[in-house]
Amino acid sequence: MTKSVHRIDVADALRGLSVLGIVLVHSLENYNLFNFTPIDAPFMKFLDSVLFDSTFFIFAGKAYGIFALLFGFSFFIQDNNQLKRGNDFRPRFLWRLVLLFVWGMINSLFYTGDVLVMFSLIGIVLILTARLSTKTVLIIATIFILQPIEWGRVIYALVNPDYVMGESMVGYHYGKLNPILIDKSASLSEIFNVMLHHGEWGSFMWAWENGRFCQVAGLFLFGMLIGRTEFFLHPETNMRKWVRMLILGVVCFFPLKGLTLMLPGFIENKAVLEPLGIIVQSFANVSFLFFLVSLVLIVYYSTEKGQSLLRKLIPYGKMSLTNYITQSLLGGAIFYSWGLGLSVSITMSFLIGVGIFIVQYIFSCWWMKNHKHGPLEYIWKKATWIGSKKD
Repeated sequence: MTKSVHRIDVADALRGLSVLGIVLVHSLENYNLFNFTPIDAPFMKFLDSVLFDSTFFIFAGKAYGIFALLFGFSFFIQDNNQLKRGNDFRPRFLWRLVLLFVWGMINSLFYTGDVLVMFSLIGIVLILTARLSTKTVLIIATIFILQPIEWGRVIYALVNPDYVMGESMVGYHYGKLNPILIDKSASLSEIFNVMLHHGEWGSFMWAWENGRFCQVAGLFLFGMLIGRTEFFLHPETNMRKWVRMLILGVVCFFPLKGLTLMLPGFIENKAVLEPLGIIVQSFANVSFLFFLVSLVLIVYYSTEKGQSLLRKLIPYGKMSLTNYITQSLLGGAIFYSWGLGLSVSITMSFLIGVGIFIVQYIFSCWWMKNHKHGPLEYIWKKATWIGSKKD
């Protein structure tokens, strides 16, 4: 019983931290609009810079990664529980991914940076690898994390020095989206039409062009391996592993981050520079991600005060799907033209993100006092098991 509680609690604390990071990053991005009000006061410029740079340093590219890691972990828990009952969860999980695709499409009507559709498609890799050996899954996960597609692009550009990259599809889709989402005179039908045709595609193509597909697949599999190896449990035996992972994460991150900044000064060929930059930045983000995860595990199991603080995130983490989708709705209502269409400073954008988190956190704590699952989590669970005898 203790194992189960610790497993669930530390995972939900991590999940809560990841969604908090996502909310702050999205708010600082004005939900992909980057439509900031210019600030002249030197102190406010300094504060803007501190808040933007520090938040992105800690959470950008990492918070969603923890979200992905825990998606794979959750699959293992569900699959393993069903195996113990003599059931094969994989067909039901495929249906669960279809439902997640629907959630993602709904989310993309409010926010132009949805990841749920991508998760639903890449989640198939969990089904395909669930019965493979741990060693085989580790090899496949590592290959994905190494960004094979981007390495292929680098090699192709080196072999073909005259190769010129095509136009980015990201620019095309966001070129359609952002003008409408900033224009307060745009009608609801115009906004709905552009979100329907370009909202998900813009996010999808950005993920494809920035190496997120392979990265997410790798993180899904590493999450499954965390479940298999009980990596979130047994602090008496795993503490040394967490400390090693924390140190390795830091040691790898800073040189990789520095290399990311240095590459443009050494490589002029854009066809080589762009995929190589994606590779190095991806490695840096994954390194810092594992640093954050190990830090949370160490703090959670080592100190009473640390555990007490992290446990406060558990209700928020248990409602991660609800909070992820509602932050899109709230953020869109604040920044997009179908809502208030606000243009504010970076500092105010950050405070709006904090405000969204506080509102969601209060609701999550209130809701979870009387329910086992969040509202959307409950619907997702019930729909997952539709047609079965499972309650």
